[in-house]
Amino acid sequence: MPVTAIVGAQWGDEGKGRMVDWLAQEADMVVRFQGGDNAGHTVVNRLGKFALHLIPSGIFNPATACIVGTGTVVNPETLLEEMAALEAAGVALDNLWLSNRAHVILPYHRQLDGLQEAARSGSRIGTTGRGIGPTYADKAARFGIRLGDLIRPAYLRERLQLHLEQKNRTLALFGAPPLDLEEVTAGCVRYGEILGARIVDTLPRVRAAVERGDNVLLEGQLGVMRDVDWGTYPYVTSSNPIVGAASAGAGIPPTRVDKVIGVVKAYSTAVGAGPFPCELDDANGERLRLVGAEYGATTGRPRRCGWYDAVAVGHAAWLNGFTTLAVTKLDVLDGMRELKICTAYRLASGEVIDWVPDTPDMQDATPIYETWPGWSEPTTGVRAWDDLPKAARAYLHRISELAGVPIETVSVGAEREQLVTVLPGEADAGRTAPRHA
Repeated sequence: MPVTAIVGAQWGDEGKGRMVDWLAQEADMVVRFQGGDNAGHTVVNRLGKFALHLIPSGIFNPATACIVGTGTVVNPETLLEEMAALEAAGVALDNLWLSNRAHVILPYHRQLDGLQEAARSGSRIGTTGRGIGPTYADKAARFGIRLGDLIRPAYLRERLQLHLEQKNRTLALFGAPPLDLEEVTAGCVRYGEILGARIVDTLPRVRAAVERGDNVLLEGQLGVMRDVDWGTYPYVTSSNPIVGAASAGAGIPPTRVDKVIGVVKAYSTAVGAGPFPCELDDANGERLRLVGAEYGATTGRPRRCGWYDAVAVGHAAWLNGFTTLAVTKLDVLDGMRELKICTAYRLASGEVIDWVPDTPDMQDATPIYETWPGWSEPTTGVRAWDDLPKAARAYLHRISELAGVPIETVSVGAEREQLVTVLPGEADAGRTAPRHA
């Protein structure tokens, strides 16, 4: 399909980067459409292992135009560090472009993020402190600095002078020292000088690619359960990881998005605070963390791990209209005697529901599980559906059935080639009943 969106169907960290890296081998363009450097996409290929925070995961294909879209917020310092690491690994960056309309994360955004999180005391959200929320807040308040402003020094200084007057008053409330206008301006101008040739109006390029029928991938960050509107608010990010935001963040009409791939991990993980009904605080949870190397690509924080939550994925499937699923990290489940799938929540009131409720209700929700047999055979070397263990095929079929979406791809390892492509209707052959509910 000419335009394909890749969306996280859980709490983030589903493996979107490895799927974009795989699909980008045949893509003409990859557009990162939202988010900042508060989460990373881990990609493993012949050049090594990379944690990409801002640069699209298609950067390893020199024929693929990679665009940091208008819906993102960009920390220039992080971006330059990421660029330097890629170049040191032999990755050419001639195909990287930055939208002049994308907003810039400035020093006061990061400072305020940390101060505000600390002030929440026992009600902390679990923010990474990267300044994402304050930057999106300034964008909505029409008070932001955009990448295009960095290459207009006089205009930039005028905007910063206005902003710093307000920001310094806010910093003073926290007892923090003020920021110097000339110092902040000089830093921004320096970033503009380094990045200037890459900062362009990306819309003509994107539009031309779509009108030519090029293969365009839209890459999101985090997952639906961290969506500012449809996630576990306030324990969410400050943007919309859903496909509806892909149109705005990339500059493509919704009617031109042909395919939406929902990326789901074969179990559940989350970083940060907030409701996570299927969390396992036991040996199974620790096993998933250790075998799956479940540590944040940005912060290194250990991820919360749990059983597969079909309620959350069903929520994501509806909001995004997934056309197919890509299931990742199936191999992490190899050797587990039995597995569980959450099919409903029991609220504190006793009501049983099969949808994602508002946060206060979800905070006290208890998962209702089906139990499925595990498998002992390793899956890492499997490349065809029929070669997967029978129990693995049954488990995957149930995931597909509960989401109401066919599975197209199954990941059985971190390497680019460790994928099983599922042909239409092929997954139906694995259908069985759960061991018990």
